[in-house]
Amino acid sequence: MSNPELDTQPLYQVARVLTWGALGLMAYGAASWVVAQPWFALRTIEVKTPVAHVTEAQIRLVAERQVHGTFFTVDLERVRNSLEKLPWVREARVERRWPDTLVVSLTEHVPFARWNDDALVSETGEVFGAAVSTRLPRLIGPAGSSAEVVAAYRRYQASPAPLGMTIEELRLSSRRAWRIHLDTGMQLALGRMQTDARLARFVSLYPRLFPRSVQDGQAAAATPAPLMVDLRYSDGFALRMPKGIAPFKSSKT
Repeated sequence: MSNPELDTQPLYQVARVLTWGALGLMAYGAASWVVAQPWFALRTIEVKTPVAHVTEAQIRLVAERQVHGTFFTVDLERVRNSLEKLPWVREARVERRWPDTLVVSLTEHVPFARWNDDALVSETGEVFGAAVSTRLPRLIGPAGSSAEVVAAYRRYQASPAPLGMTIEELRLSSRRAWRIHLDTGMQLALGRMQTDARLARFVSLYPRLFPRSVQDGQAAAATPAPLMVDLRYSDGFALRMPKGIAPFKSSKT
């Protein structure tokens, strides 16, 4: 029987498929055995980018727990996911470099403010859990509102500067009402609507209502500053003064 005739026989075709399949499995097994040998073990982890908060000890701990296998078999995605669980890591990239190195590139979070009671938030509104000793403003709001509160703080933060004050805390309530705590201890209730206009009105009127006098060469408030300023009025605002002090002196006739 000629070769072309053999090629058309079903049993011959099955035998040929089985032969090539067996050869493929043998080649795969041999390759798997080779790449799993200690000759290709990973010996070095290199951090390519400078970091300010992630420590070498943290990266080494991830390596000890998550880097398994050799140069060819290590699960890069698993290592990347583990690095991104570190408190300060915003994004991680992991690459191989022949013959025995993993190269790690990290992007860290940059803290913009404290968020609620136990987290930090970046200037883009990303909330992350980490500890920092730097003095930062505090932003407070419902879950999912971090980007909105950050944006509002960025709008408001320069407004009290002409008064020599800074915003220490900005709070958004569950009813969508805004409240500012200044570094002097004063609170400003902005409410829910026209908040920018209300804050601007307060800043423009405050120096006239609470002028500063000069005593011993230093500026001092002629009248004690209010504890609370309620700006939720269309044509004015309400004051709460310390210890029952009247906000304005009565004029003499």
